[in-house]
Amino acid sequence: MNQFQYQFTVNAPVTAVAQFHKDATLLKKLSPPPIFVQIHEVEPLAEGSKAAFTMWFGPLPLRWLAIHSDVDRQTGFTDTQQEGPLAFWRHTHKFTAVDDQTTLITETINYSHDTGRRGLLSRALFNRPGLFLLFTYRKWRTRWELRAKK
Repeated sequence: MNQFQYQFTVNAPVTAVAQFHKDATLLKKLSPPPIFVQIHEVEPLAEGSKAAFTMWFGPLPLRWLAIHSDVDRQTGFTDTQQEGPLAFWRHTHKFTAVDDQTTLITETINYSHDTGRRGLLSRALFNRPGLFLLFTYRKWRTRWELRAKK
């Protein structure tokens, strides 16, 4: 099992960060070009809610079904791939107040790859350098979006 963790702060109260992440279509905004996200079905963020989407890596579609768990409207949530391109994917989003106007966001992903050709594809797209670039973009976009709401 692999683990990837990424932390960053935003200049926004924890309530604003939690509200921002409550929007289940947020994945579209937080995916950097050339990744395009097509939402098929999304339920309001709650325990057991589902999100079905396709991540397009250029012409390559990767269909996902994620289930939300450990949902706390102030401290974060977890999404676990039920169907998708990896053998296992669990992504925990944790929000911690640093002070009244600053929040620490901790993203922890536990994941494993399939074997064979399918595993080669997930290893090429979901490796440490790729995840680092993805979450660096998400940090920038989250900061920009929350700054725009002030």
